[in-house]
Amino acid sequence: MPDQLDLNLLRVFDALLQDGSVTAAAERLHLSIPAATSRALARLRRAMEDPILVRAGRGLAPTPFALRIAPRVRSLLDEASALVNDKEFDVTQLRRTFTVRVGDGVVTSLVNAVADKAPRVVLRFVAEGDESVEALRDGSVDLDLGAGADVDADIRSEVLFMERMVGVVRADHPLKKPTLKQLCKFPHVSVSRRGRAHGPLDAALQAQGLQRHVGAVVPFYAAAAALVASTDYIGLIPQRLAEEHHKVLRWFSIDADLPEVEVRMHWHARLDADPAQRWLRDVVRDLA
Repeated sequence: MPDQLDLNLLRVFDALLQDGSVTAAAERLHLSIPAATSRALARLRRAMEDPILVRAGRGLAPTPFALRIAPRVRSLLDEASALVNDKEFDVTQLRRTFTVRVGDGVVTSLVNAVADKAPRVVLRFVAEGDESVEALRDGSVDLDLGAGADVDADIRSEVLFMERMVGVVRADHPLKKPTLKQLCKFPHVSVSRRGRAHGPLDAALQAQGLQRHVGAVVPFYAAAAALVASTDYIGLIPQRLAEEHHKVLRWFSIDADLPEVEVRMHWHARLDADPAQRWLRDVVRDLA
């Protein structure tokens, strides 16, 4: 019968996946000899019926199975730690890695806010993609910040703010407060993770018998801001991000009924009472 898993074995698994080395994992776990970690790895392999780590050059590489379950193991360890420390929660002593799925314009302010209060916390950011809730369920993402609506019953959701979209050009661009017709005289950059060139602005222009030329499509607002700052292109980005780039960009309101974007925070229900996650959500609320 395969070995039974316990928290100590899961801690070894987590350390091995983070370090890719038996010796480094032993040091992380404060084990006196690497042989103890090697024996734990052998038990993990029997229990999980998978090699977990395989030789790759001079180091060890995780198997696809190990990579797939690593976020869930990390989540389980975090929850176990929260059970023990719930009565003695001190954010200044918190040692934890939070994985946050986030869009543009949030990373810098969130890093600064967390580092100021919890210097031992690590924020691991992953880019927005298909926004699947499965990442919240399996623990590979702790907190999801971005546009979206209410989702399934086991996923908590909270509106942070409404994002206004504004036009941007480089600081010395000839356009000042352009009309819709003047907007169409210059090329545009469109932001779409799915590669779409048209959006609400095109519908507003079409209603006035106008059409713009989209010369570039990029996946992130930050990429659009960088392109606009060094070309004649016009961009459409969140006002908050435009204000952050005020030294190189000039933003203006667009004379059209463009929808505001609802920015939400999502997390899994199992983390509702986790004091560390509650603290992180409070930090995000304060920033919002």
